[in-house]
Amino acid sequence: MLKKTIIALASALALGSAHAAPEKTECIAPAKPGGGFDLTCKLAQGGLQNGKFIASPMRVTYMPGGIGAVAYNTVIAQRPDESGTIVAFSGGSLLNLAIGKFGRYNENDVKWVAAVGADYGAVIVRADSPYKDLKDLIAAVKADPTKVVFGAGGSVGSQDWMKSVLVARTAGVNFKNMRYVAFEGGGEAMTALQGGHVHVYSGDASEVAAHLKGGRVRVLGILSAERLPGELANIPTAKEQGYDVEWPIIRGYYVGPKVADADYKWWVGTFDKMMASQDFAKLREAQGLFPFTLTGDKLTGYVKERVRQYAELARELGLVAAR
Repeated sequence: MLKKTIIALASALALGSAHAAPEKTECIAPAKPGGGFDLTCKLAQGGLQNGKFIASPMRVTYMPGGIGAVAYNTVIAQRPDESGTIVAFSGGSLLNLAIGKFGRYNENDVKWVAAVGADYGAVIVRADSPYKDLKDLIAAVKADPTKVVFGAGGSVGSQDWMKSVLVARTAGVNFKNMRYVAFEGGGEAMTALQGGHVHVYSGDASEVAAHLKGGRVRVLGILSAERLPGELANIPTAKEQGYDVEWPIIRGYYVGPKVADADYKWWVGTFDKMMASQDFAKLREAQGLFPFTLTGDKLTGYVKERVRQYAELARELGLVAAR
């Protein structure tokens, strides 16, 4: 009898030590359906459900506004303790935090859970462009910056704008003399490039794979530390060509500031397990993302450092910074 009691007690303690998953889960995509935030939420949804980490399907909801600003403010002020709710963020979210576009809140006001993948900046031209590499492009800009028109998904201060500015600045070009046309998003900018309305588009590596297959565009350089795998393996990095510029575009999730520590740790531990599986690696690849995994404290440290770097860049480039 005593032996049975001890076994039962041990089992109860073991069960109690494993924190249960939230009964209902939700991922907030801070944009309209179909964009990068939607992709990020769908990646979590598929990975968690396929891995049987959650009992019922994860709901994806949409909260557009300010590249994540509306969702950030709403979760902190109105939904700070929802244990089952994660919110998608991107490198663009961190950039906007750094330049004060998220209002009175900063990177310390949420709990950062996981980064599940990354994209990287890419400098793209039409297949029939006279520019064969970044050196050709920079030489043309130096000769007459008014004759080379750059397209960007977003206005001055956006990620796309930053990518080309940093490459040009590294080469000693005065970026203030460069010509830009702002578009609502990357899709419009790519269309404008193919139509000949702009000469260069500083977009994302994941955007170009389908266009490369059709022979419609050429990628002059990738803004990553090393060459990317797969179809982009033959494209040199900016660093290889003498321009020390990297622009990772991470994708991940955070939770509200008052989510209980036990619930936060469950999310962190669950993402650690999920991202270690081959099934998740296939899901990530299908979404056009490259490996980049950080969780918990390591992600929090990374976010704080990136925001600091972005704020410093904002000051150097003459953008309005809130710090």
